[in-house]
Amino acid sequence: VQLQAFGGGLVQAGGSMRLSCVASGRIVMIHSMGWYRQAPGKQRELVASLTTGGDVNYADSVKGRFTISRDNAKKTVALQMNVLKPEDTAVYYCNADLVGKDSLDTMVAEIIWGRGTEVTVSS
Repeated sequence: VQLQAFGGGLVQAGGSMRLSCVASGRIVMIHSMGWYRQAPGKQRELVASLTTGGDVNYADSVKGRFTISRDNAKKTVALQMNVLKPEDTAVYYCNADLVGKDSLDTMVAEIIWGRGTEVTVSS
């Protein structure tokens, strides 16, 4: 099971950017998908998460500016980021809490991470 993220790059303050992520592999079910970020010298923090049931959670710093969405059938999660600020600069990581199957067909609950994608907001 793996996550592949798309998007990222350089954007000016006040601009917008969209990140997306797709889960692939032997997935039985996905409980939630989300995005975390880690700025230089700081700990990784939750940006937004969305459960399959529709429960959403946002960091206070992004409320009203970022929107998370999922396509459960396609196993994708997207993060629409508007009114970006220099303090949003970070490496963004896609995350999923799911149940997959290993090589022995055993169901395994796991939390997986995608490779980070860099978002840089210039002032």
